[in-house]
Amino acid sequence: MRTKSTSGSSILPSHFSDTLNRRIFLKLAGGALCLTALPSCLTAKPTPQKPLSAVLLSSEYKKHLTGLGHPESPARVESINKAMAKEIADTNLLKLTPHPATEKDILYCHTKKYFDTVKKDVESGSLSLSTGDTRISKDSFDIAMLAAGGAMSAVDAVISGKTKTVFCALRPPGHHASKARGTGFCIFNNAAIAARYAQKKHNIGKVMIVDWDVHHGNGTQDIFYEDGSVFFFSTHQSPFYPGTGRKEETGRGKGKDTTLNCPFPAGSGRKEILGAFEDLLVPAAEKFQPELLIISAGFDSRISDPLGGFRLTDKDFADLTIVLKNIAGRFAQGRIVSLLEGGYNLTGIAKASTAHIRALAAKGSTA
Repeated sequence: MRTKSTSGSSILPSHFSDTLNRRIFLKLAGGALCLTALPSCLTAKPTPQKPLSAVLLSSEYKKHLTGLGHPESPARVESINKAMAKEIADTNLLKLTPHPATEKDILYCHTKKYFDTVKKDVESGSLSLSTGDTRISKDSFDIAMLAAGGAMSAVDAVISGKTKTVFCALRPPGHHASKARGTGFCIFNNAAIAARYAQKKHNIGKVMIVDWDVHHGNGTQDIFYEDGSVFFFSTHQSPFYPGTGRKEETGRGKGKDTTLNCPFPAGSGRKEILGAFEDLLVPAAEKFQPELLIISAGFDSRISDPLGGFRLTDKDFADLTIVLKNIAGRFAQGRIVSLLEGGYNLTGIAKASTAHIRALAAKGSTA
């Protein structure tokens, strides 16, 4: 039986009306609950992404004193630290701090006799290493241990997944330090120790070390010359200090064909060096397939450096970095550890390292 409204129109029976009202109420109540929950959904913070790159900095590296007027001065890292502080403030860069290496870590690459010699030379108050042209001071042994440890800290960060790439503004530099001798401003070979540490601590199989310093990394070559698990690639000025790095030097024994030297005359720049990266390094990497890349980042190959004759620009360093990022992305899960070597124009080293870290931190393979 239908009922009439006061206006004469038909309406539903009362029990249907009650059911409909309950349904409307539940829908409205549900909507109210959704609206109540909406603000928290909208204001929830997204999960922060892990930084693509990090910088390892420490004012302790200034304590290695080399004397008034020496080009490898504490001002080098001070200049970079100021530039990196701005980059950290402006971008999503992670800042790392170093931990000192142990004697065991150093002996991955250097002889016990040389380790003891360094310690003795520093403790004696000598102004230079007895093995070569490297100035030292009372804190030099500890700071050299911190430099090697900084390289190892960077390895830990990229292999643990804390970040993809790290640039380390450390000193003293290392690539002229061979198994039993420190020369050319270097005490311990930071790049070599980082490579061996990655293998020993993290079970990394193959490591590629790329050295774009204007001087040949004779110490790194010496340490791995008969070791097929580490590929050493170097672009450098020739003839020039230290007089090594000929094309014919390609490795020996198990290390045969895992050293690739690209010597160029003074005045060389983007065409020669970027060309060597693209035409020689990339095919070598495709064959070797490294699991970790380490850069001996010497910015004395930059134009206007007082100790070098190359003409690389800041953009060139960014483009060299991009080539290495592409290699690392294909074979090494994007993992790159970059270590400061040379570079003696204080303004230039800050600009070049900034271009380098921006390329490292850029999303994708291009800056």
